Amino acid sequence: MAPRVSGRRYGQAVFELAQAQGEANLWGQDMSEVAEAFEDAGFNALLKHAGVPADDKRQATEAVLSGVRPMVRNMVDLLVARGLVDAIPDACREYAELLDRQQGRQRVGLTTAVPLEPEEVERITAFVSGLIGREVVVTPHVDEAILGGLVIQIGDRLLDGSARARLDGLRDNLSAGSR
Repeated sequence: MAPRVSGRRYGQAVFELAQAQGEANLWGQDMSEVAEAFEDAGFNALLKHAGVPADDKRQATEAVLSGVRPMVRNMVDLLVARGLVDAIPDACREYAELLDRQQGRQRVGLTTAVPLEPEEVERITAFVSGLIGREVVVTPHVDEAILGGLVIQIGDRLLDGSARARLDGLRDNLSAGSR
């Protein structure tokens, strides 16, 4: 099995080019479009398939990413040509992280057992923003396994206020007490 190549350096290179041209936000929109396109399993499979000629792959990226700046599409075509299709989402994530850092934003994962109303997400966003002193971009997720409460992921920090974590803690305390 071939080693997995990270797309981080490609994301960083594209970010540096965008900054040099003063278009980091615009290129960020393009990189988001690329990330969205590569969530499509069929598109990924086409670009990974060894039996598909390189010209057909290039035409496919051109058709799907027609609104994307040429330099961003060049990065995609380069990675596809090198057989590094799996590195493209990494490059997009790296670009988004660098753009967020430049603009003082922090992406935050918010996991709940049930979908939240927009007002609830806004309140949590305001709370977390006040907690860390930065603008926050919340990405909500639903995971019924947490049973209730919420889990907030801020970078490498995890704030676990889920019912599942509380029950696990109670179980551990009861187990320790019975010994």
